[in-house]
Amino acid sequence: MKKQYNQLPQVAFSILLALSLRPRHGYEIMQQVAEDSDGKLTLSPGTLYGSIKQLRERRLIEEQTATSDSRRRYYYLTDLGRKSLESELEHYERSLILARKRQVLGDSGVQV
Repeated sequence: MKKQYNQLPQVAFSILLALSLRPRHGYEIMQQVAEDSDGKLTLSPGTLYGSIKQLRERRLIEEQTATSDSRRRYYYLTDLGRKSLESELEHYERSLILARKRQVLGDSGVQV
């Protein structure tokens, strides 16, 4: 039986990747996503919190309130979120290998 693959939207993937390092609040997530993408992906607050809502509904992330500031919400990966991220990364890795075999990438300098 084949493993079912449900691709995450780019923003959701980027948020999960940012949270793979540690729990973060919204602004930190926005900064990490921008850094991870070399500034190619910048999230507006509306995009960020809309995606966070969807990720919470799918139980890929959870929210916790900061003990020092009850207004600040921190988000962290659940076990399901980590598994989803790993599955996504495996898919990208297989796709990158296939693209190299087909010489789609040219000389991009991307290494696996």
